[in-house]
Amino acid sequence: MQVHRADAPGVPFPEGRDLLQVLWCPYAHGEFCYPLPQVHWRDSGAIGEVRPTPAPAAGLPEDWYPAPCVVHPEQVTEYPSGDLPADVNDSLTGRFDTLLAETGLRYSCHLADAPGIKLGGYPSWTQEPYWPDCEGCGSRMQHLLTVASWEFDGESWRTWLPEEDRGDDNDAAGRRWDPDAHNPAGLCLGDAGGVYIFECRTCPERPIGHWFDCS
Repeated sequence: MQVHRADAPGVPFPEGRDLLQVLWCPYAHGEFCYPLPQVHWRDSGAIGEVRPTPAPAAGLPEDWYPAPCVVHPEQVTEYPSGDLPADVNDSLTGRFDTLLAETGLRYSCHLADAPGIKLGGYPSWTQEPYWPDCEGCGSRMQHLLTVASWEFDGESWRTWLPEEDRGDDNDAAGRRWDPDAHNPAGLCLGDAGGVYIFECRTCPERPIGHWFDCS
């Protein structure tokens, strides 16, 4: 994935860099077998000749290679779900129940953290939250990017279906399982999981961390 700074105004780019490129090695890594990410912040004006995209290596999972697609950045407001403190969650349970009864919307599914591939915000965890600490300074890293298996599920499409995929209500309902809207990158990471990429913005070199989970 690559994103220009002009298209991601909420992301703090390093000084002198205006292009974010995220790559990964599609071999199985780690205990849970996931693709290994790399993050590169670049000056787009210093990039020379762009080499051809290499062909996928034989014998590797086809659904770990993202299909070529275009990113249409859309800024949204998020709130924590899995990261919501227990005491706050308890104090809001009554309001969540009222919301569900009156609108049919679940806070955790429809109004909290956005699903899908996204920059910044709160990770839309499949399992329990896991925030890595920086090996250099010991501080908790910040979420940079989630690469998810799909953009929404059978419920969350009601509020998180992208703007460009919406028409009238009937059209929107039909688009929820359109592969171009539901899974434009053609990924399946484990059992519909995701790779979460973090960075330390305290250390000058901005080291990264990562985590993988699935259902």
